[in-house]
Amino acid sequence: MASSPGRLKSCSLALGGIAIALFVSRPLDAQTLTPPDPASLPVRLGPVWVNPRIGLTNIGMDTNVFNQPDAEGPQSDFTMTLAPVADLWLPAGATWLFGVVREDIVWFKEFASERSVNSVLRAGWLVPLTRFSFDVGTGWTHTRERPGYEIDARAERHERELTGAAEVRALARTRFGVRGERRRYTFEEGQTYNGIDLREELSRTSDVFALTTRYELTPLTTLAFSVSREQDRFLYSPLRDSDTGRFEAGLEFDPSALISGNARIGYRDFDPADSTLPGYSGLTASANVTYVAFDAVRTGFQASRDVEYSYDAAQPYYLQSGFTGSLALQLYGPLDVEGRYGAQDLSYRTRGGVNTIDDRVDRVRTYGAGIGYHIGRDLRIGFNVDQYERTSELADRAYDALRYGAAITYGR
Repeated sequence: MASSPGRLKSCSLALGGIAIALFVSRPLDAQTLTPPDPASLPVRLGPVWVNPRIGLTNIGMDTNVFNQPDAEGPQSDFTMTLAPVADLWLPAGATWLFGVVREDIVWFKEFASERSVNSVLRAGWLVPLTRFSFDVGTGWTHTRERPGYEIDARAERHERELTGAAEVRALARTRFGVRGERRRYTFEEGQTYNGIDLREELSRTSDVFALTTRYELTPLTTLAFSVSREQDRFLYSPLRDSDTGRFEAGLEFDPSALISGNARIGYRDFDPADSTLPGYSGLTASANVTYVAFDAVRTGFQASRDVEYSYDAAQPYYLQSGFTGSLALQLYGPLDVEGRYGAQDLSYRTRGGVNTIDDRVDRVRTYGAGIGYHIGRDLRIGFNVDQYERTSELADRAYDALRYGAAITYGR
């Protein structure tokens, strides 16, 4: 049952893509950026180190392209996605310039309206000094992917970001830092869902300022704390504005360890500007953890609990709680299999004086399995089957869909 972490990593990338795509996490939960190991980057173009990856995924059938309820007659189509990605690193003295370029080309055979090219560009500067370190970055995203579990339309939108963080080592194992972020989410004109103008309801700017502390428990494990203040300001619907105070504590695991990723638990005080809308004060959580055992078993777990904005003005936000999990096994030589399951609950909060279903909870469940064959270290060919289900007290919100097909991935 010999294998390698590289093969299992390819398996996780190929078969766990659905869980990663559906998992909604806040960017500020990311671990502290660290310099790359040039030995792990397979391509060098002059002074630039490159980690290229490419996938031809979802080559198969989607039995419910628009996530329609059974009463409306779900429509199926053949689809596939080409996804080239490149991580770029350029050494500049003791510092690093970095970038990410990604293009997802989504194609449907019959429904040309659902075809798209989704682009992600990110760049930044990392200064990892012994006692003091900082990084700054910027990014731009243009996408028509569904913006979460709630909205089924592939709505065109832009996301722009500006981030910065600094840390100082005050003690042998302790670092104190600050972090700031600005993100702008803008839907294109004419993008609607259920008759609602998404540009008018959801376009916004989010600002975050945080104080952080990290303590090195072991060379591979770090204990992290943060206290932050957040502001969301909507461009066309100021009644949706909100302020948030947040405290978080968690663990960060080194990517080279058997357990990698991060897990956090926290408390959020979400205060909407609209006095008729109840706020939320309570538990939040996020996790993205992977465990590899005996070079042949890989488990992945992602979880989240946090406030998300709804397109519906009557119920402007919901508390999303859920998880996704996967188990990948290297059966023999180049052959692997994986199973996966996900569960998400969307608990809506209602504006005062509105006639609608109070305390409504929509539930999303996903089930999936796949089998793959590795050719060499980095190339994998697989076949996946996934079932999606959403239940709701609103009949037009419920749907189920089966998606199945092949996937070809190359890269580490």
